[in-house]
Amino acid sequence: MVLQVNPIQKEPIVTWEALPADYILPDDPVENIQQPSLAAALTDALGSSGRIQPQMLIGSNFGLVATVNKKIVVKAPDWFYVPQVQPVAADVIRRSYTPNLEGAAVAVVMEFLSDTEGGELSVRSTPPYGKLYFYERILQVPTYVTYDPYEPSLEVRCLQNGQYTLPQADANGRYWIPELELFLGVWQGERLCQTMNWLRWWDREGNLLLWSSEQAERERQRAEQESQRAEQERQRADILAAKLRELGVDPDAIA
Repeated sequence: MVLQVNPIQKEPIVTWEALPADYILPDDPVENIQQPSLAAALTDALGSSGRIQPQMLIGSNFGLVATVNKKIVVKAPDWFYVPQVQPVAADVIRRSYTPNLEGAAVAVVMEFLSDTEGGELSVRSTPPYGKLYFYERILQVPTYVTYDPYEPSLEVRCLQNGQYTLPQADANGRYWIPELELFLGVWQGERLCQTMNWLRWWDREGNLLLWSSEQAERERQRAEQESQRAEQERQRADILAAKLRELGVDPDAIA
């Protein structure tokens, strides 16, 4: 009889090394038209509310780099946030980001669900690493968000003791994202002629962070209301002036 012993899974050896200048980064196309729109809307709301600072790095479909067991591994999440990165020269284009070498660790990663191999919920622990495994065990990202806009289905995973746990949403179906001090939830509506289930931010008080287009529309409505009030005041002044003239009083002399 042969005794079978399951091999012990070794912990990956992770180092943070500069990506070679001639390294060819993956240039895979997005899997559906909604992914870029979802990512752009998340960033737009942060920017229009003044929550993006120069030292931050926020991106989508952008390579996050780690060297695992002496081999370079790159994953390009649909959206990510790093609170503090080292600046690059004005004439340098940042091609990728290596945590702990170029700045702080990646704080938040989002993936929009697809049916591809090694996908968003894959825990494959050998190359090509599954995304969930990579973010949990290699990059150790504190908050990992997965979202299916077609269901819609939103899950937020928080890193605790080296493993992801699934916290419960609040009464509004939203999740607190501590790294950004904002709530994240699903909102159905239209943006740029696209009606779909969007991911959106809310502050501690429950106020929705507006997109730049919404802020522009709010400002337009406010200006229009101010214009209407000014016109009403002008009309009232004209009526009063007319009545004074009927009484033989020159309104200009009163002024």
